[in-house]
Amino acid sequence: MNDLRDLYQDMIFDHYRQPRNYGRLAHANHTAEGYNPLCGDKVSITLILKDGVIHDLKFEGVGCAISTASASLMTESLKGKTEAEALGILEDFKSLVTGSSVARDMGKLSVLAGVQAFPQRVKCATLAWHTLQAALKNNTEPVSTE
Repeated sequence: MNDLRDLYQDMIFDHYRQPRNYGRLAHANHTAEGYNPLCGDKVSITLILKDGVIHDLKFEGVGCAISTASASLMTESLKGKTEAEALGILEDFKSLVTGSSVARDMGKLSVLAGVQAFPQRVKCATLAWHTLQAALKNNTEPVSTE
């Protein structure tokens, strides 16, 4: 079990140190900002949604390892998904990190399941996801975890 935990920690730190899809999409048609006032994590999501499909997705921001890794893994997981698929994965991800049952295999996102043992870190893990949800809805109000 320690080997698996080590593997998960390695993947989280890899995505923290070298986040995938980091940056801003110049021609994004959906954007949103998110903030976790408890720890200072900030994230900006930009995406291109065309015909109900996420064609490209990027994030920018500053945050802890969990927040950054979650955003990085999210962008990898959702490119090419329909809006409905993305929202379904979002709900399953929230269940994964809060310890509820999950209906599907979460793939790489499963590395963040350990967050459920640290309830104060759930907001770190879900910030990018709540911000993505706001972007899909074209909600221009900044998202807060409070």
